Amino acid sequence: MTIRNWVRFFVHTLLIGGLAASVLGFFIRWDELAPLISTGGWKDIFSILMWHVFVGFTFSVISQMGFFAYLTVHQFGASMFRSFWNTVQFVIIAFVLFDLIYFRFQAFADKGESLLSYMGLAILLLAVGLIIAFYKAKQSNKSVFISALFFMVVVTVLEWLPVLQANETKWLYIMLFTLLPCNAFQLLALPKYNQRTSQKSGA
Repeated sequence: MTIRNWVRFFVHTLLIGGLAASVLGFFIRWDELAPLISTGGWKDIFSILMWHVFVGFTFSVISQMGFFAYLTVHQFGASMFRSFWNTVQFVIIAFVLFDLIYFRFQAFADKGESLLSYMGLAILLLAVGLIIAFYKAKQSNKSVFISALFFMVVVTVLEWLPVLQANETKWLYIMLFTLLPCNAFQLLALPKYNQRTSQKSGA
């Protein structure tokens, strides 16, 4: 990929992160923003939304770091495990989803609270991962399905860890739903940027 295309790729992902975090912040923090709207505190509202944009940019950079780290790990894993790499990735996906449910339950559950209440985010993450992996497989070939699912589930959880450890509900959702569109965009859009570079090189 050329520097110019990489900068475009970076900026587009950055913008997705900023937009996602600002929109999510508006709805999730509506209880804080509603009084400001009713009293005409537009400067405060603008400041809060701009702060969320900046946070979204930060989450986007984390997402991009995770994506390029994943590309390295994927190449290493494919060369090391060869035909078993998909099996290894599948096992890691299952292990991470189990950890996401069970260890969060052990760390944060109140007395008498059900394990079922901790399954929602894991199921949601898996569902989004399956959808994106399906489209990635259609875009490329069936063999990349597990790798795409691995990225959408395992890498997203690793990127999400700082907020998972804090277990602040609002930030759990803001960070997750900022990371997911950033990760999905990178996974699905990278071939297009690479193709542009190839076309220009061929020309």
